[in-house]
Amino acid sequence: QVQLVESGGGLVQPGGSLRLSCAASGIIFSFAVMGWYRQAPGKQRELVATITGGGTATYADAMKGRFTISRDNAKNTVYLQMNSLKPEDTAVYYCNAAQHPINYWGQGTQVTVSS
Repeated sequence: QVQLVESGGGLVQPGGSLRLSCAASGIIFSFAVMGWYRQAPGKQRELVATITGGGTATYADAMKGRFTISRDNAKNTVYLQMNSLKPEDTAVYYCNAAQHPINYWGQGTQVTVSS
């Protein structure tokens, strides 16, 4: 059974930082492309960043320079370091594992950026 468990969300002031973690089980982690997506109220889920098993990362344009995705294949964990957070970053952040042909999703963690 595949499980993706996110943690690290919360309330942060504008300009602050948060680090999200996603612990994976039930997949061959080093072979999976891992990603973070987010969904704000009333909006569609959107890509934040992805990272291959070899560590190649891609980012949505709005996150470039502020967010960093990384992974530890020994710990089956993917991270999202978020800096210079803005109110528009407020959303539920979801971990994704893509192991062809299936996509797996975590339950999501709330990130709220507000003063």
